[in-house]
Amino acid sequence: QVQLVESGGGLVQAGGSLRLSCAASGRTFSNYAMGWFRQAPGKEREFVSAFRSDSSTLYADSVKGRFTIFRDNAKNTVYLQMNSLKPEDTAVYYCNANREYGLGSSDYWGQGTQVTVSS
Repeated sequence: QVQLVESGGGLVQAGGSLRLSCAASGRTFSNYAMGWFRQAPGKEREFVSAFRSDSSTLYADSVKGRFTIFRDNAKNTVYLQMNSLKPEDTAVYYCNANREYGLGSSDYWGQGTQVTVSS
């Protein structure tokens, strides 16, 4: 059974930092991009960042320069280091695995972890 399990969310003051983790299990994810989306109350889910299978990284404009994504393939884990957090970063953050090539389901999602940034 494939699982993506997020951790590391919480409450932090503006300007603070958090590190999210997503531990994946149940299959090999070497052909998947792994990344993060977020959804704030009343808004649609939006892309935040991804670490692709070729080790390139992608970031939403709103988080560039503040967030860093990195991946430990040996642990099947992807991390999102979030610095200089702003109240508008408040959302539920979801881990995503997206198949880029080869076999497997197209998408897997975690259950989400809440990040709240107070002003």
